[in-house]
Amino acid sequence: MSEEEESVRARDVQPRPEPVVKSTPLARRVGIYAVVLLAGLLLGFVPTWLKARESADKLAKTEQQLGLARLQNTISSAVIDARRGDYEPSRQAASQFFTELRAEADRGESSSFTAAQRNGVEPLFAQRDEIITLLARSDPASADRLSDLYAAYRKVFSG
Repeated sequence: MSEEEESVRARDVQPRPEPVVKSTPLARRVGIYAVVLLAGLLLGFVPTWLKARESADKLAKTEQQLGLARLQNTISSAVIDARRGDYEPSRQAASQFFTELRAEADRGESSSFTAAQRNGVEPLFAQRDEIITLLARSDPASADRLSDLYAAYRKVFSG
């Protein structure tokens, strides 16, 4: 055959089309299944995560309210004990109240108190030594001073 015939024959011969494979390769199928599985897991995880986050926020607010209630309970106990003439338990409760109040106020921005509340409790600390001394002396005037302190505390945290 001549070169011319070979070149004509080469042009006439068309390449065979690649056979269409009906099934995808195993690696591709596994990848698709993995993506579908991951999407399903995320669809289940996101609502659970959102609910957990909401519950954590509610817990933090509840703990904040509990802390304020405990402080109020402590000063209330001190007032009641002083009114009944039980000055030593009253002194201990008042001391605990001032200690916990100071610790919470000193936490700054991480405190459960707002900035206005932190500023509002500062004047209460000025009465600390006098009240504790009155209670240590079993002075009946300490009950009135504690009642005033309780009223001032409630005023700061009521609004």
